[in-house]
Amino acid sequence: MYFYEPKYYQFYSDIEKEYAERTFWERVTNFSVLLSKSIKFLTPTALLLMSRFYKNQQKYLKLNEQKKTAELTALKHQLNPHFLFNTLNNLYALALKKADETPEVIEKLSDILDYMLYRCNDTFVPLKKEIELIENYLSLEKVRYGKRVQISFEENINQDVKIAPLLLLTFIENAFKHGVSQELKKALITIKINIEDNRIIFNIENSKPNVNVENNTKHRIGLKNIKKQLELLYTDNYFLDIQNTKNSYTVTLKLLAK
Repeated sequence: MYFYEPKYYQFYSDIEKEYAERTFWERVTNFSVLLSKSIKFLTPTALLLMSRFYKNQQKYLKLNEQKKTAELTALKHQLNPHFLFNTLNNLYALALKKADETPEVIEKLSDILDYMLYRCNDTFVPLKKEIELIENYLSLEKVRYGKRVQISFEENINQDVKIAPLLLLTFIENAFKHGVSQELKKALITIKINIEDNRIIFNIENSKPNVNVENNTKHRIGLKNIKKQLELLYTDNYFLDIQNTKNSYTVTLKLLAK
């Protein structure tokens, strides 16, 4: 206000009075004074704006993180019932047959539920724990399908790394649902998990039945959820390739190890 419209003239110093006596246009066009006054009055404003921007950014990041957590929780809740439904169907079929494998299936199911309910609530879990989950699931499916399916599972994990929970299981579920359940002869499933250059590489291939069944990826239960989880958790640090041919269905997933 002193620079643009002088007030309280009697309290000014001699130097300030000299500038105050000039016309408004002279004061405005005096570059050195204009610059010094601008810095004096705009610096606190700039600092306040920066502080407000920082607080808003922190608030935005916090809300975004909460939104991401809520979305991931919702996605997991969509995955778990689907898996449980399939497994209980397996157990029900065995119970009807009064099969000797029923106690083993119950034990495996108990281990799987214990893991899914209590031990995979973190954003990332040890890959070895996920492999144990996969092995239990494969054991259940071997009991269910017997000689109708040939399963090859290879894993080469030589370091402790973490992965988002339940990602790989959905691809394996889909392989059985679309590659084994509809097969009238013998189905083949090949699974490989290894680590190369600090990346988790997962590959699964299943044969396709010779009957006319719907095998479109967009209709596969859980696949959309998996893609959403990958976007939320790995952003640009993943590679997903799906090959759907006449005789086989292949998924290759590469993730940055955590």
